[in-house]
Amino acid sequence: MKAAYTATATAKGGRDGHIESSDGILDIDVRTPKALGGSGGPFTNPEQLFAAGYAACFNSALNLAARMKRLRIGEARVRVTIGIGKDDTDHFQLSALIEANVPDVSLEEARTLIQEAHEICPYSRATRGNIEVELRATNHAE
Repeated sequence: MKAAYTATATAKGGRDGHIESSDGILDIDVRTPKALGGSGGPFTNPEQLFAAGYAACFNSALNLAARMKRLRIGEARVRVTIGIGKDDTDHFQLSALIEANVPDVSLEEARTLIQEAHEICPYSRATRGNIEVELRATNHAE
């Protein structure tokens, strides 16, 4: 693959440390959530960052899928929930719930579009077969 764009970030201190992108735009402290035995507090964590990136990417893929079908949709909203826990072999594992609201189309069309977005989205392609992903569609105006 020839990369059209690359992003670089550096972390120090692990889950209780600091993350910075090479361009300095992302410059943030991270902490382990209380649910994982950490201090929590007003900090982000790797799961939130992954959920944010996945949601933005999936939303773009959803809009592309609609354009490819020549469907006019309203402003789509995608919410991604990333879970972390232990699998049956006692290893940490992620899961993803992708909830997409696609207004101005039927519920069946919304479901088809999110399935197609799931095939297009690089995050979905990267995680396919590696984590459990659940897709949910709605089609109401907000």
